[in-house]
Amino acid sequence: MAPYRVLFVCMGNICRSPTAEAVLRHQLALAGLEGFVEVDSAGTHAFHVGEAPDARSQQHAARRGYDLSVLRARRVAPSDYERFDLLLAMDWDNLHLLENGAPNDPAIRRKLRRLVDYLPKDSPHAGAQAVPDPYYGGEAGFEHVLDLVEAACAGLVAQLTAAMPYRGREGADH
Repeated sequence: MAPYRVLFVCMGNICRSPTAEAVLRHQLALAGLEGFVEVDSAGTHAFHVGEAPDARSQQHAARRGYDLSVLRARRVAPSDYERFDLLLAMDWDNLHLLENGAPNDPAIRRKLRRLVDYLPKDSPHAGAQAVPDPYYGGEAGFEHVLDLVEAACAGLVAQLTAAMPYRGREGADH
């Protein structure tokens, strides 16, 4: 069976989306779903293609146990709309850019969402409209991104676990 595929999308693919990629990979491993869900990230713009994530993103993520150093920025490709089951934008602007680039196919359009849509209702971040871009801000912005991403990814993992109840259990029949 093919893995479920999730693509995180921000503008340049050097701050928010690689952070989300690393966080979700970590949370999937803890849930026993790493072999069942494929995770990637991309940007709507080609500003940083081939570059490592922003050093500040790497530093803040490393403090929480996430390694972003092996990731490299890439731009969303037309084939991503077919390849991925879920394309999660970090904010409204990038969601609109994804929608503008997507084929006019209702099945594909249903795959396009915001990461904050997965924030649990009991999260202190519930109701957030976006994962804000920390690039031009200070240290607190990178911590806020991590807080939002961790909470939203936990909500996403809970939904994936519920949708795949036989996965992640030791010794379960597949």
